[in-house]
Amino acid sequence: MTDAPTYYHGTKADLKTGDLIEAGKVSNYGTRKKAAFVYLSATLDAAIWGAELAAGEGRGRVYIVEPTGPIEDDPNLTNKRFPGNPTKSYRSREPFRVIGEILEWQGHSPEQLAEMHAHLERLRQAGIEAIEE
Repeated sequence: MTDAPTYYHGTKADLKTGDLIEAGKVSNYGTRKKAAFVYLSATLDAAIWGAELAAGEGRGRVYIVEPTGPIEDDPNLTNKRFPGNPTKSYRSREPFRVIGEILEWQGHSPEQLAEMHAHLERLRQAGIEAIEE
């Protein structure tokens, strides 16, 4: 029997253990419409990107979360940007429960962040939403 993977969620929201991250709230990304899904990753790096790129004030945060229902591959990354699912990114319509926070993590370099922001801006100017639901 294998251990269940650890799942992470990156955001700027200030959450506490036991809080639920739910669909139907304003998205952290793109045009900030209400999100039909919530997203998580089994890799810390993908969650760090989420924390760094999230809209809003405050510092990025990375939470350890557990799904409360089924999860599926995140189609925004799987096979669109990366063949297969190397980022181990998933989504669900069911909430995720916060079970902890990663307090110390290493963010990406200023150059990597600038490159990603420029890429997202090019997508925006082309009329492509970063998260398509």
